[in-house]
Parts: sequence; C-alpha cells; structure tokens
Amino acid sequence: MIELMERTDRAHYEADLKRVQALESPAWMKDIREAGAARFAEMDFPHYKQEAWRLTNVGPVVKTPFRSVVGEPSGHVTPDDVAAHLYDAPEWTQLVFVDGFLSRELSRMGDSTQAVRVGGIGEAVAKGDEILEEHLAKSAEYTNAFVALNTAFLQDGAYIHVSEGAAPSAPIHLLFISTGVDTIASYPRNLIILGKSAEAEIVESYVGLNNTAGYLNNVVTEIVMEDNATLRRYKVVREGSAGHHLATTKVMQGRDTNFHSFSISLTGQIVRNELDVVLGGEGANALLSGLYLNDGDRLIDNALRVTHASPKCYSRMAYKGVLDGTSRSVFTGKVLVPQGSQQTDSNQLNNNLLLSDKATLDTKPQLEIFADDVKCTHGATIGGFPRELIFYFQSRGMTEAMAHAILTFGFASEIVDKINIDPLRERLSKYVFDKYRPK
Repeated sequence: MIELMERTDRAHYEADLKRVQALESPAWMKDIREAGAARFAEMDFPHYKQEAWRLTNVGPVVKTPFRSVVGEPSGHVTPDDVAAHLYDAPEWTQLVFVDGFLSRELSRMGDSTQAVRVGGIGEAVAKGDEILEEHLAKSAEYTNAFVALNTAFLQDGAYIHVSEGAAPSAPIHLLFISTGVDTIASYPRNLIILGKSAEAEIVESYVGLNNTAGYLNNVVTEIVMEDNATLRRYKVVREGSAGHHLATTKVMQGRDTNFHSFSISLTGQIVRNELDVVLGGEGANALLSGLYLNDGDRLIDNALRVTHASPKCYSRMAYKGVLDGTSRSVFTGKVLVPQGSQQTDSNQLNNNLLLSDKATLDTKPQLEIFADDVKCTHGATIGGFPRELIFYFQSRGMTEAMAHAILTFGFASEIVDKINIDPLRERLSKYVFDKYRPK
C-alpha cells in the first residue's frame, strides 16, 4: 500500500485507502488503484496559485474530512426515491448507481448483447472483460489530485461498449444518486467505448437526495471513439444544495468521428465540469454545448479544452450562463492547434446573463495556435437585458417581473431546445420555466 504523505488535508483518506486496497480484485485493478494512490500522495490539491484553478476556490471541499465510500453504498435508496429522476420510457435502458455503485434492483437493465454491453464496471471486472481491462484508466490524465483520488478509489461506475457498426435502439440513461449520508465522498468511474461506425445516445444524471449534507461526488469519465463513431452525450447536474460535484471527462476521438456534448448544471454548492477533448483523427468533429443556472452563493466552473491533434477537424463551444444572487461562475474555453493541424475550424462563444449586480463571472476564452492555415474565433458577452427592451414588454401590458421571466426563459431555451431527446428536453424546459417564472 502506498503510504500517503503526512498532510492534514488528506489524513482522513488514509484508512479508507487501506480498506479499498484490501478489496478482492484482479492484480491489474489493484495496480491501477496503487498508481492512483501514489499520484495522489505526490500532488497538491488544486489552489489559487494554479492557473486552471485560480478563480475556483475548492477550499470547502479540501477542508472537509469526507468518509470515502468503500465496498457498498452508505445510504439506502428506495424505488420511490428514484422514480422522480427516471424517464417514463420503457424502451430505454436505465442504470441506477447509488453512491457510485450499480443497483440492479433499481435499474432497468435492458438486453445487454455482445454488440452492445451496458452494465457496471465492478461486474465487468469480475467477469474478466478484456476490452474494459484494455481501456480502463488509460485515457484520463492526472490533471488534478481529484482524478488521482478517484483512481485510487476506483470500484464501480458505468461501462458501455458499443461494438463496430452497432447502435442501441434507444437512449441509455445513467442515473447517479448521492445519498449524502454522513458527509461522504463517492467516486463513480465511467468508461464509454464506441467501435468503428458505432452510434449511441447517453444521458448522465447526477442527483443528490440530501439538501443539507456537504457530500462530494468525484467523477471521472473516459470516452473512446473509434473511426466514424457518433456519440451524443447529455450530462445533467442536480446535486443537493450543499453537495459538491467535481468531474473530469476525457474524450479521445478517431477519424471522422462526431461528438456532441450537452452539459447542464442546475444545482450543487460547488460544481466543476472539466471536459478535455482530443480530436485525434482527420475529419473529427466536436460540438460542445452547455447551460449553467447559478444563484445563491454557489460556484459553477466549466473548464473546456479541445486539442486539434489532426488536420481538417471542426469544433464548436457554445455555453450560456444565468447568474443571480451572489453566485460565482467561471468559464474557460481553450483550443489548442499544434503544428501540422492545418485546415482547423474552431469557434467558441460564452454568453452570460446577469440577474444580479452582486453575481460574478470570469470568462476566459483562449486560443493557442501553432499552424498557419486555420480559422479560429472566440467571443464572450456579459450583461443584463437593455432597459428599453423591458420597457417594450411593459408597454404591451406585462409587468417588469414577467418581462424578465420571458426573456430569461428565452435566453436559456436556446441551449435546451437543441436537445434531440424529447423527454429530456421537455423536463429541462419545464425546470427552467418554473425557476424563472414570477413567484
């Protein structure tokens, strides 16, 4: 067992790391955990002196003595707890994870075949899945100590493998429920692999059942897309109001692949979505869309990075934020174009609506270009609605509150309306409408 360095900000992890290393697992899985523990012992937690985290204070997370979940969920979840967060779609496969562990009793597993495998990482490891062993913990880099911590505690999460030319007949819904018992930390680890010319639609929902406990949901997702594959991924964060969600996603794209990502952050005290996409083959496309609704004294951070590692690739970032109260949001969009990646086409846009003069936004679109035949642009806007526009609505008989509600709903709906899955789009549209309609 790798011994942790003597640091007060991580001493509470030591006993739990010993417990997870004692779990019965194949040697290769133990090696992955050992490597994660070793890196965690070497790394500092993110802090303001690191550029990527300069504006994102995770001090409340670092200072909390979380009890890490090992072996089984910490809390009990009933079908009634889950029902409101599932979709009334009998044709969907819907997997439910409780504190990071798959619950078959609460899930609708669907028909897992050789062409489309859907299940939990823990079960796949026990069955000796060779494809999982080949890809697990191979893509995600140790960009911060939380990735290393997730790897050290790697036990379960979603495993989806769509074989060459295959496509599930309906969306796959992954529901991750945090019970929030006793200030716990859970570590879902997801692996999604699409073979050549495969297609899939995946909805990831992160939900907290406890609105008073400051739990931690530390998520790492690895996505591998072989040539000509297409993936539409929808991620919705609705953690408990005191819950923390720190997530890192790494996407590796092959030639002529299409990746469309929707990231919707609705609730949670501290939410950080780190998305790192590598366009590794000619003709690869990445469309990254997002919406974050922030209020109170919460913090939401979206950190995006797209590397055009091959020529003739196309990427778009389009994120919108609505900020109220004394909330704080951070958006970082970085596009890297190395030498040789000619005919790159990239654009990023971050638009933000301020409903309060006490809310704060830091937006940092960035371009690093080392090729000369490229088309790369970026832009950002921050502000409220023009006074004359509000007056126009009032002149048509509406109250000022109603005018603000209609305009805010319309602003956010530009992202929501792009979602192709009807039940998801309708649920999110209702959420946005209810949140901003006059009380």
